[in-house]
Amino acid sequence: MTEVGLGGMPLSTPGRPDEAQGLAVIHAMLDAGVTLIDTADVYCLNEADLNANERLVAKGLATWRGDRSRIVVATKGGLSRSGDAWGIDGRPAAIRAACERSLAALGVERIDLYQHHRPDPDVPYAESIGAFADLQREGKIRWVGLSNASVEQIDAARGQVEVVTVQNRLNPFFREALEDGVVAHCRDLGIGFLAYSPVGGGRLNKTLPRHPVVARLAAAHRVSAHAVVLAWLLAQAPNVIIIPGARTVAHALDAVAAADVRLSPEDLAALDAAEFSRA
Repeated sequence: MTEVGLGGMPLSTPGRPDEAQGLAVIHAMLDAGVTLIDTADVYCLNEADLNANERLVAKGLATWRGDRSRIVVATKGGLSRSGDAWGIDGRPAAIRAACERSLAALGVERIDLYQHHRPDPDVPYAESIGAFADLQREGKIRWVGLSNASVEQIDAARGQVEVVTVQNRLNPFFREALEDGVVAHCRDLGIGFLAYSPVGGGRLNKTLPRHPVVARLAAAHRVSAHAVVLAWLLAQAPNVIIIPGARTVAHALDAVAAADVRLSPEDLAALDAAEFSRA
């Protein structure tokens, strides 16, 4: 996988662009060399729109003129939608049904990377992960990944199945994946760490151009504030892969450009020490 992937969520959740623009974003990222697209069955408007992002990704790949064999599509199971509301459903039967729907939506016989979306407090973790192990043995998924997992859950899951990636939130506003040791643990085990919401998401990412440290570094490197933050993330560990979302081609290409930004040790130290208010 390339160190910059595409997070598909903003292309299919409320505020999403029209289909033509969504496909243009996917094609722009693929044309720029990105080889990872991250999606999920619940990236949609509501329950009636389930699997919308997976269908968009499938159409994007089908209408792209490049080499599809190079592209890894990662999706997830373990959440649910009831009307507009989000829920958690880690029951093995629910995960199996979600996998079947994702296979159909993506138009494939085997999912490249299938990730457990979030632990369900009402279902033993081993039971949920066991469903992923069963699906892998049946040939319905190639690789298994986790999401929103702790160090302890990573180790527990590895007792049942090989874990190749862990996808947790990481950005300057929320650094728990660094502070709780998840990034380091994945690095030590040779597991890829997928950083979701890498620029903060929602209103927080809009504050970055006004942040004094970020703005200074953006001017010095002649890149956007978001590219500076993405470059900081990539510098945290060699196993970090960022999956920023984008609703426009310009934002998509700006994210890809972050891989070429080289922050100095002094730059990184300044960002490490800076305060990023969530207010």
